[in-house]
Amino acid sequence: MATRTASRSTGKSRSKGSPSFECTECGWQTVKWVGRCPECQAWGSVEEKGQVTARTTAASQLAQPARVIHEVDASEAEFRPTSIGELDRVLGGGLVPGAVILMAGEPGVGKSTLLLQVASAVARAHPDSPVLYLTGEESAAQVKKRAERIDAISDGLYLAAESDLGQALGQVEKLSPQLTIMDSVQTFSSAEVDGAPGGVTQIREVTASMIESAKRRNMTMILVGHVTKDGSIAGPRMLEHLVDVVCQFEGDRHSRLRLLRAVKNRYGPTDDVGCFDLNEDGLTSLADPSGLFVSAMTERVPGTCITITLEGRRPLTAEVQALVAESQAAQPRRAVSGLDSPRVSMLLAVLQRRAKLTALMKSEAYVATVGGVKITEPAADLSIALAVASAALEKPLPNRFVAFGEVGLAGEVRPVPGLRQRLEEAQRLGFTHAIVPRKSTEKDAAPEGMRVREVGSLAEALNLVLDGGQSG
Repeated sequence: MATRTASRSTGKSRSKGSPSFECTECGWQTVKWVGRCPECQAWGSVEEKGQVTARTTAASQLAQPARVIHEVDASEAEFRPTSIGELDRVLGGGLVPGAVILMAGEPGVGKSTLLLQVASAVARAHPDSPVLYLTGEESAAQVKKRAERIDAISDGLYLAAESDLGQALGQVEKLSPQLTIMDSVQTFSSAEVDGAPGGVTQIREVTASMIESAKRRNMTMILVGHVTKDGSIAGPRMLEHLVDVVCQFEGDRHSRLRLLRAVKNRYGPTDDVGCFDLNEDGLTSLADPSGLFVSAMTERVPGTCITITLEGRRPLTAEVQALVAESQAAQPRRAVSGLDSPRVSMLLAVLQRRAKLTALMKSEAYVATVGGVKITEPAADLSIALAVASAALEKPLPNRFVAFGEVGLAGEVRPVPGLRQRLEEAQRLGFTHAIVPRKSTEKDAAPEGMRVREVGSLAEALNLVLDGGQSG
């Protein structure tokens, strides 16, 4: 018995409370195995870790000693415009040397087209330094055909169809480009690392190697990333932490409008949005996209209302249209396009109970936006409710009229942010009347020459615009 006890004590032991399992996605640790990481919600990413000991020692010679902060040349990190205004707007001014940018978006949204235009524009603006476009999904001939179609041919733009990381790094070493675009990071793999292309291990190796090359050469790097079914970026969450800028390219495949947002930006703001028009000639920057979301009808029609939404810091004009028709079905149909369906259902219920529009209970309701724009912010509640009420009562709203405000379940109209900015945009586009929430925190919000009425409830707003309280 003593011998057996002694043999047990000489074996490997581990503290009962010490973490022995770790998530390969986010680094979360636990004392027992679980199928799903509670930190990053990844499945099958928790693995047992061995005894880790420090293996890296201090370098005997420093490649670049630390400097006093005011001796560092800040001009090395200045923005370089790309000649594509909407992209520069989102990035904060342009591309930064040494920055690594991750561009993500759904298939077919236009990521490759935009980046090919960026590569050509940068090559033309700086002919003394080449631009490298690494494609792992298409052949060089396919990329050239697209470049010819969108007029993105430049003498300083180099193409390489590669999927091996070692070959890609060799192309960078040979050309020493000012900008490298990798399309896409999930298609490249390293022979030095196990795993299939697109796996967690391969994506880590590819991203880390390209980031190291970009920082060492002071070269701008743009990585194209795939997205999952729910719209999040595919691969480990660490990918977004490693890069400097994360951009999300959005758009409906049935619409020409494309929106570019910066989810993360170490060099600029993240509350701005870039607008592009996708056509046969590529992507065109839209400095004023409001005309895409408003119908061209000139006569007053029941069931239409204009609102001003804020995409980041940018005001956009959008039109909400509603159609209410009698129904013989036990459960009348509700159809929504471009809006949040549960929120529209809530507004229909508020109109029934608070505004006494009981006819909606036995009517079909169809609510949509013009131009394929998607509206998610609560500030559009008032315009949706007014459009539905106008359609139900067969009374058109006044001309040159806008409305915005959040509607609560009690029928109250709540204040919304950016009131002054919305009203200035409405005045610029020729609107002369507006209904806004009462008790706004912004003083003197009404621009000169624009009639603004404040309301505290939905019923008060309906009385103003549908019962002769406001003229057109």
